[in-house]
Amino acid sequence: FFGTPHMGTLPAEGKNQNRSMAATSSFSSGTHHRQDIDTQAAPPSPTASPIFPTSPTFTQKLEHKSHLRGILSVFTWPAIISLPLFLTYNDNYLEVFPEAYKATPFSGYPAPLGLCLGLLAVAIGQVAVIVYHGLQRLHFFGPADSIQREGARPEDFWPSVKRHLSQPEGFLLVGGWLVSTWMLNILPKSYYQFEGGVDWLSVAMCLLLQDGLQYAMHMAEHRVNPYIYIKSHKPHHKFVNPIVFDAFDGSLTDTILMILVPMSITTQVIKCNVWSYMTFGSLYAAWLTLIHSEYVHPWDVLFRSLGFGTAADHHVHHKTFIWNYGHLFMYWDRLFGTYKSPAGVKTFNKNV
Repeated sequence: FFGTPHMGTLPAEGKNQNRSMAATSSFSSGTHHRQDIDTQAAPPSPTASPIFPTSPTFTQKLEHKSHLRGILSVFTWPAIISLPLFLTYNDNYLEVFPEAYKATPFSGYPAPLGLCLGLLAVAIGQVAVIVYHGLQRLHFFGPADSIQREGARPEDFWPSVKRHLSQPEGFLLVGGWLVSTWMLNILPKSYYQFEGGVDWLSVAMCLLLQDGLQYAMHMAEHRVNPYIYIKSHKPHHKFVNPIVFDAFDGSLTDTILMILVPMSITTQVIKCNVWSYMTFGSLYAAWLTLIHSEYVHPWDVLFRSLGFGTAADHHVHHKTFIWNYGHLFMYWDRLFGTYKSPAGVKTFNKNV
């Protein structure tokens, strides 16, 4: 159903892709000189067509009323956090888990219900992202405009989904960290509390602090020492034209330095309850995935006006290596002079 999209004929795409990959392979030091991998811009690619070969009439039907469907795309975000929203609405969790949520089956260890709900919330968030991305490839929200002029990198949908979800340095490593910190009582006491619902200020503070720390770790991986870069972050930079399912494809060291170290600090600094914690985790994992998308999101204009990170902003980093170290927000890049607008990259489409 979600197969490889028919991209049409892309002149010089092969040469551009090979040239980009060759440049990445030769990029073995921590000193970054290059701003644009390919200064010879490829011809603009045609808008990606539906996932399976179809007639123009079918494509036109899918793109009919695209503005309305683009508005519908914003419901992806409440879908990402649907579990904490549902369970905290009118304290539904009290009816769903009247006694079990207080149970402690293992002497000396906290009840695992909050942990299990948190892991489930992140999984539901990823399902929402996968469904959204599949619909975007089908042009459900309007034309799927690629960020880079060479067009979106071809992918086979379901194998890519499997690769995304099974990366040992991704959800498996992060999931192991979540389980260990929860069950070993490493988190502050507030994280084990169910009362109070979602505290949106705490969620925002977690996202801001996590992204700020991740910005610092990201820049350090690039600039402190070439050996650190090669052993940690360089594997992720093989993707100079990333797709959404490349988000957690890197190395174990990269995940530890850029995600787990910042998260260890964030969870100790920001005290929140279990609902705010799982909301933060679901949004964080989904947002990191979405900024690797090969397509422009319908909400990107709004996000950029608020200083939020977009897929095009993150593509700048993957293409140039020396700009846009932030992920969820561009505040840190603007503050420290490391921001570059997607409009300034020659090999990107206009208005991304």
